[in-house]
Amino acid sequence: MWQCKLCKKVVSSRALLLKHYRLVHSRQQYPCAYSDCVCVFKTWNALHSHLSRSHTQRTLDKSVSLATFNCHLCSCCNIASEQEYFSHINNHLKCNETVHCMFEGCSFKTNIYGTFKSHRNRKHNPYTLKDFKIGIANTIVGQTSADDSTDTIVEEDISANIDHYTTTSETEDLANVIELNFASLLLKLENYFHVPSIAIDELLSELHYLISCASVPLTNQVIVDILKNHNLCLDQPVIEELTKAVSFNPLLKAIEKDGTLATAFKRRQYYRKHFEVIDPIEYILDSQSKRTFQYIPILKSLQQIFKQENILNKFVTSHNQNPFVNKEKYTSYKDGLHFQNNEFFSGGELRISICLYVDDFEICNPLGTSRKKHKLCSVYWILGNLPPGSHSSLSSIYLALLCKSEDLRTFGYPKIFEPLLQDLVILEQQGVFIDNLGVNFKGTVQYVVADSLGAHGLAGFVESFSGDYFCRFCTATRSEIESKATNSDFSLRTEELHRVHIATARETGVACCGVKSSCVLADSLSFFKVTAGFPPDLAHDLFEGIVPFEIAECLRILIGKKYITFENLSRLVQSFPYKGGDQTNRPQKLPHNFLSKKTVGGNAHENWCLLRLLPLIIGQHIPENEPAWELLLDLKNIVELVVCPVHNSDSVAYLESKILDHHQRYKEVCPDRRPLPKHHFLAHYPSIIRHFGPLALLWTIRFEAKHTFFLKSC
Repeated sequence: MWQCKLCKKVVSSRALLLKHYRLVHSRQQYPCAYSDCVCVFKTWNALHSHLSRSHTQRTLDKSVSLATFNCHLCSCCNIASEQEYFSHINNHLKCNETVHCMFEGCSFKTNIYGTFKSHRNRKHNPYTLKDFKIGIANTIVGQTSADDSTDTIVEEDISANIDHYTTTSETEDLANVIELNFASLLLKLENYFHVPSIAIDELLSELHYLISCASVPLTNQVIVDILKNHNLCLDQPVIEELTKAVSFNPLLKAIEKDGTLATAFKRRQYYRKHFEVIDPIEYILDSQSKRTFQYIPILKSLQQIFKQENILNKFVTSHNQNPFVNKEKYTSYKDGLHFQNNEFFSGGELRISICLYVDDFEICNPLGTSRKKHKLCSVYWILGNLPPGSHSSLSSIYLALLCKSEDLRTFGYPKIFEPLLQDLVILEQQGVFIDNLGVNFKGTVQYVVADSLGAHGLAGFVESFSGDYFCRFCTATRSEIESKATNSDFSLRTEELHRVHIATARETGVACCGVKSSCVLADSLSFFKVTAGFPPDLAHDLFEGIVPFEIAECLRILIGKKYITFENLSRLVQSFPYKGGDQTNRPQKLPHNFLSKKTVGGNAHENWCLLRLLPLIIGQHIPENEPAWELLLDLKNIVELVVCPVHNSDSVAYLESKILDHHQRYKEVCPDRRPLPKHHFLAHYPSIIRHFGPLALLWTIRFEAKHTFFLKSC
């Protein structure tokens, strides 16, 4: 209890005593509430400031209970104060150790710092030393001069001190969280929305002015208005102190001139420290001409990826699923013969599968003066262990190498791929350490996704498709391909035969059966095979090759036979009521010169949409048994079979027969048109599905979408 020194009135708390001074003795002097303090003040505000400065952590008279604390999680004992004790407990929580509540009768436990703080504030506030479990708080009794104070007041002051500590700790933690979230926002602006660093600097400068200068007068006025509404009168210094406290914002310290987020350089340092950013490494090719390329370490990237529990769980779960349960069903690469014949992956141990993608892309206007000047070659990779469909998100596709296409042609694949190959060799021979599992996992490259030109360049085949040997799957010549009916008549490439071709090409200096050099991946990695590592890309072979070519040829025949006019055809294509995804991928207007160009143009999605919906668009204008129309319908059925995500032996055999029928009908409908090389690639698709699994899981469309990051940055 507390007693007023002026009128001897007794109140239950110090706060009520101060209120009593202010209301009852407003025109008198204010003595200090503590009996052994002789200070007297002219105003209530001065007394309040004195109590805050001089008696915040003061122990009251009478028998004062002091205590030391023992940790119930470790051997640490005789901790001097409650503040140090709870700081010690917080260290356990920050190490993800499970902490049982230290208060009597409470069975709560957690390993999360924020959850523990919330529980303590909600369930055990206020509390006394008697509330701790036995053995945690060791009480020491010390005698001082007698006073009218009671044990209740002692407990009240102890609780007040603990509340002060808790509030200070929570404020500091909240400030750190706000700063971290704000830094995350800035990182998203720079990397997701491609906001330049100079724009971020200007934004932070203006934001600092608004928070620090513009908001202070407004806050001051709000405080004054609230005090007036409650008939309170404070000195101006106190109001200024309140204004400063209320206006405090943790972002000010971060974005001020010397703050941690003030400049682009300091932000990068902050990102590295708090977000574990993996910086690209610049390698110099030629210092005089300033030729360089960038490499992002793949081993460090793997360690960061496996810190995500959802990815790690999928990684382990996919291994536990037996890929040999049904040999007649093809749902992923694991069901193919190449995976089953690879002793590294099919040995029963958990291995990391890396799938690479190589492609060139233009970041400038392809019709402008800078055409090909800034053309880049990129190497992306994905984690092949994840189940099908996991790589639809662009965030699951990671960049490994980035260089100019011109530098790749000048210095070659061995020089550009050198740092990547070094990491892949380490991954294959030694493995990478996964912190969450505490073990090393080995891995290697499973296959390389690329268009035909990129695949031939990296694999060491000739990059011209007008010569005799243009197929990387067989050794047939162009004349043999045009004369033979099925791909079973062609001699498929084997690893032994491929090594013979490489040796011959090295001796003679001339390409042998389409092989001009060895593959840098096969030279460095023990378990990567050229003949089993470069699947075809149906997006380029079908949707940007055969489909637009055959649609143009068949439409030329149909228009020539007067079944439909070009004007009517264009009108029907544009007026068709496309819905859903077809509305997004609706075909472009047919060009007037598509007959002479032998293609309807369009990208892969647009050509696929046109082929799929063409029977609904113009089918009613075409008579039955029209050969050109049946050729288109056969192609449509083949496309639907090829893109199927699941195959079995029957569907593969049916696809093989449909492709054979289609090629024979193509020769009958277009006898004057030479088949494309991609027609021959299509003949290999049934055999390739048996070896690689469904080809829709290996196409380049999602990888090409990753280019948009660089295109938007330019």
